[in-house]
Amino acid sequence: MPPRRPRIVPDRSRAASDAGAASAPGAAGAPGAAGVAADLAASLTALRQSLELPDSYPADADDEAHCAAREVRAEPGPGLADLQDITFVTIDPAGSTDLDQALHLERTSSGAVLHYAIADVPAFVAPGGPLDAETRRRGQTMYAPDGRIPLHPPVLGDDAASLLPGPPRRAFVWRFVLDEGARPVETTLVRGVVRSRAQWSYDEAQRAIDAGTAPPSLLALEWFGTQRAARERERGGASLTVPETRIEPDGAGGFRLERSYGVPLEDWNAHVSLLTGMAAAEIMLRGRVGVLRTMPPADADDVADFRAQTVALGLPWRLDVSYGDYLRGLDRSPAARAVKEYAAGLFRSAAYVAFDGEVPVHTDQAAIGAPYAHATAPLRRLVDRWVLVVCDALANDRPVPEWARTSLPELPALMARSSQKAAQLDAGAIDRVEAALLTPHLGEVFDGVVVSVRSGTARVQLDDRPVDAKVPGLEATPGEVARVRVEAASIADGTVTLVPA
Repeated sequence: MPPRRPRIVPDRSRAASDAGAASAPGAAGAPGAAGVAADLAASLTALRQSLELPDSYPADADDEAHCAAREVRAEPGPGLADLQDITFVTIDPAGSTDLDQALHLERTSSGAVLHYAIADVPAFVAPGGPLDAETRRRGQTMYAPDGRIPLHPPVLGDDAASLLPGPPRRAFVWRFVLDEGARPVETTLVRGVVRSRAQWSYDEAQRAIDAGTAPPSLLALEWFGTQRAARERERGGASLTVPETRIEPDGAGGFRLERSYGVPLEDWNAHVSLLTGMAAAEIMLRGRVGVLRTMPPADADDVADFRAQTVALGLPWRLDVSYGDYLRGLDRSPAARAVKEYAAGLFRSAAYVAFDGEVPVHTDQAAIGAPYAHATAPLRRLVDRWVLVVCDALANDRPVPEWARTSLPELPALMARSSQKAAQLDAGAIDRVEAALLTPHLGEVFDGVVVSVRSGTARVQLDDRPVDAKVPGLEATPGEVARVRVEAASIADGTVTLVPA
């Protein structure tokens, strides 16, 4: 299963009440809390500048966005179905305002009916205009500890185009009739007007589900998620549940790192998006035009190496157990964490593949076990705007708009460039926060779990700090607990030096 959410989500997460390690009293000679916070802020600013990330929207694109926010109406009419009677709800990280999706799930005697509304971003972005050009330059929303770099101006992404509760909103609405195994037996897609009734955070919704007080749509998600996970096993897909590293404000001007597996609802909700992405891929393949998110199968030699590692770690992957079932059966022990570290490297080379007329030779996303497309996050990801427009045309027997068809070949390169930059921002920000967390602890010794060893260098994940770093010369095996000392930490470039203790 793809990652559920971005790793860096400071403005999409709960505020912290404690100062955290970055603001703790320093060791002798180490800077105090204010100095650490100032150094981290300067380093994060320098990181943004080194990646040439924009700090504002061009005036002409911003003007177009404000104009669209005023002029684009959410009123039923020709080409816009009135779906306001459906009691949609949204489920997102706490504090979110860029809401791409809203759902309504109703159980029936033979299964369920799922309505999934996706923000109608194409209604607000004129092809070939300055706003379109700027979103193509950005590619996706970037997440940094000191604030998002949004794909769309806030007047759209956090307001007019967002599926916030209350007022009517334009949306692409997928309707799936599901059997008792949550298999789609009928799929339709229409453009319409919807109204979300409530905005839930994952934690709030999970508590309400556990208490039995959640609305029917949320209560039905456990059935849906369980059934879709079973269908994933049948396809040969594999969900790799690893703890998410999150950067959150520490309440004292700095940031802290948290690692969390999330709540079960996050996986159930992710299956709604996966189902929709698979449906979108099926429509485009049948219509022989579109853009897929693909990933090749794991290399046979890599699989053999991984199987050998599982034996060395004391958690052997038996020949009679599928890869997905093996991963699903792992616990959260240090050895299992090390296994998952190696498993994460098995599937690589994910890519976007555009096509028109000739269907690609390789269409599957190997980790999902089926053809797949990004179709559910148009406020935060450029390619979804094209997928929605193409699918809407094909599903309703209309010609694909010429602007979308002719620009399809540009999308893989645009998304690859933005994904590379997002990964650099993600890694660079986490490195700098890790350095800030350890700066007050120079010379101190910590226990950690060895998650991998390559070429004589171990990667160690500290137990009581959500920090991991390479430790050259550490003689240990993956899964083993090791003691390391903090030798140096540079907030300016995010480097941390740990040595065997």
